[in-house]
Amino acid sequence: KQCQKKNITFHPNSTVSYREYRTYFFEPSMSVGNESDVVTIPNMLVLGAAVMLEDLPYALRLLISATFKSFNEGPFLTKTVGELMWGYDNKLVEFLNRYLPGMLPSSGKFGLFAEFNNSNTGLFTIHTGRNDIRNVHKVDSWNGLTELSYWRTPQCNMINGTAGQMWPPFMTKESTLPFYSPDACRSLELVYQRPGEMNGIPLYRYVAPKTMFANGTDYAPNEGFCPCRQSGLLNVSSCRHNSPVFISHPHFFNADPVLLDYVLGLHPTEEEHGLFIDIHPLTGVPLNVSIRLQLNLYMKRVSGITETGKISEVVMPMLWFEEKGYIDGPILTTFHTNLVILPAVMEYMQYIFIALGLVTTVVAILVYYKVKRKTCEEGTLPRENTNTSTGERTPLLQVKKH
Repeated sequence: KQCQKKNITFHPNSTVSYREYRTYFFEPSMSVGNESDVVTIPNMLVLGAAVMLEDLPYALRLLISATFKSFNEGPFLTKTVGELMWGYDNKLVEFLNRYLPGMLPSSGKFGLFAEFNNSNTGLFTIHTGRNDIRNVHKVDSWNGLTELSYWRTPQCNMINGTAGQMWPPFMTKESTLPFYSPDACRSLELVYQRPGEMNGIPLYRYVAPKTMFANGTDYAPNEGFCPCRQSGLLNVSSCRHNSPVFISHPHFFNADPVLLDYVLGLHPTEEEHGLFIDIHPLTGVPLNVSIRLQLNLYMKRVSGITETGKISEVVMPMLWFEEKGYIDGPILTTFHTNLVILPAVMEYMQYIFIALGLVTTVVAILVYYKVKRKTCEEGTLPRENTNTSTGERTPLLQVKKH
């Protein structure tokens, strides 16, 4: 993945606007297979549409099922990894785009990442922190909006925190990491977990709380993100064209254990499936980041649409992805020098200067008292008076003889 900010515009009110463009590409050295590998997965187009259209009259559902059959669309799909990721030509999609334009989110190829590749995350306007460093990188608006309209409560529709690339400096263990995620269609907030160190640089690790994707029953403030299912699932249908899609942590980490009963092979662990951000608390700059999320499809049997067969009601994981990055190379060296070595040197130097100052003060006091004592001793000795006309010296004290 490559990211590049474009259309960067600074404004008089100490904000800056930009669009961040994302490009995804296959990296063989980091993969266990090839894009040509063939896999079979549930057909999101068919099973997703079945759930979306289950409230239509029965006759229409039969017609939709017949349409699926005429285009050879079944409940499962066998394609190469490259086709599933970046898109493939689909006759049903072409038909719908021609005769029912606007029904589908994409007018091109159909694929899991076809919509995201070569796209941007929207127009962000963030604070530069020029007038108040506590506001640095905080989102002022997104696509011109100061609040969202996807969710059911004002609190859930708030755009909180930064754009997710840095936070205000001078963080404490009580600080949190709020940020707005366009992919999750909402603001998220990470909490402090533990201190740590990376290449000698101190850091704070922040992780997702268990309440992040909890349902409204387990965590009342999340009621606005409902209709909900089990805790651990975020219903993003409202911002994904009403498709029955849920976001979670990979392998349903931190989710209701009942979700694991429907799918074999899930073994959630924090080390492999939890997300985290390691922050340098003094500057608010991320040192190591790993954002892991899972895309899930809600599917079930829908009468009239025979492609759904006898499918049980289940939230099926489709894929999970990880976006990670860390500071290294010359940037890490500069960071370590300026924010670790130099502050340590300055700290030791201040003690050295304090010690030198104390030694200098003590020496000055000793010299002062030594000079003062010598002056006092010289002041008690008798002095002679000199006659300036004859040059003869006469004692200051004369004793008269009898």
